[in-house]
Amino acid sequence: MCMIKTLGSRGEDIAADFLEKKGYKIIRRNYKTPLGEADIIVKDNNTIVFVEVKARTSDAFGQPFEAVNYRKQEKFKKIALYYLKHNKIESPVRFDVVSIISQNGKNEVNHIIEAF
Repeated sequence: MCMIKTLGSRGEDIAADFLEKKGYKIIRRNYKTPLGEADIIVKDNNTIVFVEVKARTSDAFGQPFEAVNYRKQEKFKKIALYYLKHNKIESPVRFDVVSIISQNGKNEVNHIIEAF
């Protein structure tokens, strides 16, 4: 479990760096609510983007982004609504996934814009 947590945290760091280099402004990381957690919240021009990060050490069991199933998408949307409501934000919203395969010292990053 500890190794998985470390991989997840490292994946979020990789994703945050990747997004910043693409010009996104990081608003929050690890935003916790009673409903769950949003890995990264960024701003892309006037759009608030909720980013789910999935990291794996291989694609043996499929691409990391495939783990963001319908149930997780619906939960993530509720977390986003919670954030917007509690911060009194009215803005266009988007849901992205950053999928990372980290193996042999290299990171393959796949940014899926408007993933759901």
